[in-house]
Amino acid sequence: MTRFDEPLIKALDPKTAKPLEGSLNITTVGELLRHYPRRYAERGELTALDALEVDEHVTVVGEVSRLMRKPMRNRSGTWLEVEVVDGRRNKIYLSFFGKMSHVVETRLKPGTRAMFSGKVGRFGHGERAKWQLSNPEFEPFEEVESSSSSAAEFAAAPVPIYPAAGGITSWVIRRAIGVVLDTLGPIPDPLPDDLRARHRLPGLAEALEAVHRPRDQGDVARARKRLKFDEAFMLQAVLAQRRQAAAAWPAIPRPSRDDGLLADFDGRLPFQLTEGQVAVGEEIAAELALAHPMHRLLQGEVGAGKTVVALRAMLQVVDAGGQAALLAPTEVLAQQHHRSIVRMLGDLGTGGMFGGTAVTLLTGSMGAAGRRAALLEAASGAAGVVVGTHALLQEHVQFADLGLVVVDEQHRFGVEQRDALREKAGGGRPHVLVMTATPIPRTVAMTVFGDLEVSTLSQLPSGRAPITTHVVPAADKPHFLERTWERIREEVGLGRQAYIVCPRIGDQEGDEGDLSDLAEPGDLAELSEAAEAGEGNGERRPPLAVMEVAPLLAGGPLAGLRVEVLHGRLPPEDKDAVMRAFTRGEVDVLVATTVIEVGVDVPNASVMVIMDADRFGVSQLHQLRGRVGRGGLPGLCLLVTDFPAGTPARERLDAVAATLDGFELSRVDLEQRREGDVLGAAQSGRKSSLKMLRLLRDEDVIRDAREEAGLLLSADPDLTAHPALRAEIDRLLGDDRAEYLEKA
Repeated sequence: MTRFDEPLIKALDPKTAKPLEGSLNITTVGELLRHYPRRYAERGELTALDALEVDEHVTVVGEVSRLMRKPMRNRSGTWLEVEVVDGRRNKIYLSFFGKMSHVVETRLKPGTRAMFSGKVGRFGHGERAKWQLSNPEFEPFEEVESSSSSAAEFAAAPVPIYPAAGGITSWVIRRAIGVVLDTLGPIPDPLPDDLRARHRLPGLAEALEAVHRPRDQGDVARARKRLKFDEAFMLQAVLAQRRQAAAAWPAIPRPSRDDGLLADFDGRLPFQLTEGQVAVGEEIAAELALAHPMHRLLQGEVGAGKTVVALRAMLQVVDAGGQAALLAPTEVLAQQHHRSIVRMLGDLGTGGMFGGTAVTLLTGSMGAAGRRAALLEAASGAAGVVVGTHALLQEHVQFADLGLVVVDEQHRFGVEQRDALREKAGGGRPHVLVMTATPIPRTVAMTVFGDLEVSTLSQLPSGRAPITTHVVPAADKPHFLERTWERIREEVGLGRQAYIVCPRIGDQEGDEGDLSDLAEPGDLAELSEAAEAGEGNGERRPPLAVMEVAPLLAGGPLAGLRVEVLHGRLPPEDKDAVMRAFTRGEVDVLVATTVIEVGVDVPNASVMVIMDADRFGVSQLHQLRGRVGRGGLPGLCLLVTDFPAGTPARERLDAVAATLDGFELSRVDLEQRREGDVLGAAQSGRKSSLKMLRLLRDEDVIRDAREEAGLLLSADPDLTAHPALRAEIDRLLGDDRAEYLEKA
């Protein structure tokens, strides 16, 4: 009898178990049974072939329409081409060589329906290009039917198609699952009976049988309902436990004062706070005054004034005798934050006789003397506000009384990094405020799953100009690219400035795809030719690079303008000098990488051109275009791409161009990239715990699970009366993932 936690190598033949472990990292019976079908094929309804992508390892279902023997090129012999159709005029061609080609002829006759598994390729050119699987593995339905106890049942039952890999096929996975289901012993059900009854959910064993060996689509629907609820409920139970633990952690209260730095700062503000900034500020102020740590997400549109809200929180902590640390992901952003805070505070940021507090910058590239001074100010408490990069996380960096940690663009930092800074607080945990301009999938997931308290800024301060975004199809319409450079010249002629962003630096030794051999200086058009290289095999030219694009522009369409470069591998003093020169208006065009993605604030910049825009994520594109339109000047963002209309990449760019709503774009991001693992698999190195649950599609399931988990945990915090649930949560977390949640 097989156990749920039994190693797969003991439950299956090693010839099957080892590929499952090697290709899919499946090591136990339970993990195999949690490897759910991606979709189901109906035997009487052929599966469409119109959603294939080059280099994807797929399992497709189709009907053999004809077989053709073809001569080998440049040598004797023949090979076999098999044409497969899906009933919707879509075709894919299978290529078989050598002895296999003769075996195939006996098994794949015209009219045979089968599953075919392999790596998708494309051969030919233009509209005549064909989809191809070379030497694919296959299994005719008729052969499966011959092993079925009931041909009628076989004809009616959906065929599960599993996520597979190069070393193992969907039908091998299906057979392996069948073996363990046939020998599986009793499974403890983690969901209480009364909960299952309230939501009309089948038992776990019944759901696993139905999802893998359904008799009809009704079985699939019932099984998915249960298994989705499992995922949502386990996560909600974990997060409920975490919220309970957080409420018990000690923190030093940091109440506001009527006569401190914050009051002086508010009295000097040259602008009026928006209603949203006031409301969010009151939320944060109230939580800082509590004896348990704040753990709040501050999300808002690019330019919504999050930095001012964060600075006011930092000043409240300083007023209460503590220190605040602002963690930024790049040196450019840390320097920008430091300059911005010093500018906003004025003499309140100098400390000493003015009764304010020092604002200290600490980065990894600082000279020895400056670094010693910054470390001393942080350790002594002379600096109430310390701004820095990863350098703040090093062991020898100490604080006198760290009361608040502000993490800008929180998705740039791993849990261990954030925890390293939080552990520097004495006398309890510091309050934590994380900020993001466009919620990335994991942030949105954590928000909906209820792990963070959330504050939202949706109102832009007065003076913000609208940003117009257009897609520039450089390959289809080269004259649009020419017009792009003309627009930059027009804006510079009006006394304004421009950014041009490239996805690659291009000056590193051994850097892939040196672009200098693609065009002569001044001839940038060649850099924007269609990127599909080779014989339709999906290969693309290397991404455009700052160090190649900048001289081509300076010597060609932007000749005569002051063009400078900025990227992450410049020496820190050079980066700072370039950024300061651009801020002073001494540079017309800044050709940069995403080092300018967040925090950079140059009000005179009115144009943003993003080269190879399809290589950036939705959130990145939204962040980047937020660098223009910041000074009352109308902003223009041009997304340059080689992808034609109708492709997924182009549709993503069109979505960015269609809206300035960052929260709507976060949904686009979610739909394309999925949620990831809300327990942090990407950062903990583990597999995702989300197999079926989808954030956008299953919000009702998440809401119900959160309510049920809250009720159960409030009545039984330690799950003493629910040992099966406790065991499942322990399995889900494991020791290191439990530690991860403790630190997150």
